Amino acid sequence: MNTDNFKIQIRKGLLEFCILQIISRNEVYTSDIIEELKNSKIIVVEGTVYPLLNRLKTSGYIKYEWKESKQGPPRKYYSITELGINYIKELIVSWNEINSSVKKLLNTKI
Repeated sequence: MNTDNFKIQIRKGLLEFCILQIISRNEVYTSDIIEELKNSKIIVVEGTVYPLLNRLKTSGYIKYEWKESKQGPPRKYYSITELGINYIKELIVSWNEINSSVKKLLNTKI
């Protein structure tokens, strides 16, 4: 049995949470987000991240600012909004509840 599909679905479900967590720490450029995700073994491509960033912006959770770049055209730098901070706090509570429940199930003998 192949576990790849399970891993893909788990990563998709957690991607928004992970991206918000990255943005909440510091203002970041899209490639910074992708690099941090890859370093955490969450492999994504730009085509996945950009629509999610747009959705988060439309929801009011993040905002962006154009900044001049030393290497080419201006870049969008993302930061979290107050609404986004409140949302990520709710996500953390949800994550802790789910994580606790799964740990309990994993401790059940098979």
